[in-house]
Amino acid sequence: MQRVCELSDLAPNSGVCALINNVQVAIFQLVDSKSQTSVYALSNWDPIGKANVMYRGLIGSISDEPVICSPLYKQHYSLVTGRCFESEEMHLSVYRCVVENQHVFVGLADAATFAA
Repeated sequence: MQRVCELSDLAPNSGVCALINNVQVAIFQLVDSKSQTSVYALSNWDPIGKANVMYRGLIGSISDEPVICSPLYKQHYSLVTGRCFESEEMHLSVYRCVVENQHVFVGLADAATFAA
């Protein structure tokens, strides 16, 4: 696990891009109506748009599952599993993300790729 930033560096309900060991990672901080914070880390590479843009996507939910909507062609990807809702063969890598003492850590070695 590598320390990436402080939790305060992340804008609520938005994404940022971090370069970790030459891998672009999109990191999202979600804050719900009860002020509970969740942080997710996924590949920044849009497999359909073929560009590193996922951190710029719109955050939402489908059936109570948090998603990121690609800013290019508008596919929805689960922030939890990385699966694409519109295309079963597409997915994003999901990285372990932990917040300890207000520090955000991401583990690239812990990457999980989930098939839809």
